[in-house]
Amino acid sequence: MRRADRLAELVEIVRDGRLHTARDLAAALEVSERTIYRDMDTLAASGVPVEGERGVGYLMREPVFLPPLALSLIELEALALGMAIVGEAADPELQMAAESLLGKVEGHAAVRRRSPRKWGFGVYAFETARAGFIHMPLIRRAIRDGLVLRIAYRSIANEATERDIRPLQTEYWGRVWTCSAWCELRAGFRAFRIDRIENCVETGRRFTPEPGKTIEDYLVHVSERIHAEGRHP
Repeated sequence: MRRADRLAELVEIVRDGRLHTARDLAAALEVSERTIYRDMDTLAASGVPVEGERGVGYLMREPVFLPPLALSLIELEALALGMAIVGEAADPELQMAAESLLGKVEGHAAVRRRSPRKWGFGVYAFETARAGFIHMPLIRRAIRDGLVLRIAYRSIANEATERDIRPLQTEYWGRVWTCSAWCELRAGFRAFRIDRIENCVETGRRFTPEPGKTIEDYLVHVSERIHAEGRHP
């Protein structure tokens, strides 16, 4: 069983609200208890509302469910295509989430009545998109929690620099991922290709929104630059 499948299965098991020991979970999934401990840590870090500790057990107090769905077939296809792209063009943490989400949608009675799992999509990620996946979980956490990161970056011109950045958002361009950030070295907004980040670590510092350095300011900056260059968004 792939790890993404195992994580999704763990969520399905513990969502019943009862306490499950690591021994029982390990037996059910035919893995070691140590593997269960690691998987539960991963789920908790991903935002899944699972509670518990080693030697006691695990449960999910908050329900995880989908409300009644009223999606058209074309909306279902759009969702399936989006999840297929994430499943091929994102890091393992997001791949697991995409597979779990799609499984929940397909398992919903309203969906099963309307469409079989035959979407007809083939999605193949470019290798350049995969190159920076190792940094993606930290970058996403930095965006959520306001963490200043220190990156070793090599530009397209092969210039190597080390700089502290405030990550604001990530973007996928079909071939590569980029991270838009406030760069403390250049005192301005910059977009970094994640596949060209050679190292990425926490600095131990946090940042809070400051006028002129927020994601809203960045979007205004991009819009003004596009307008100045005579291009349309």
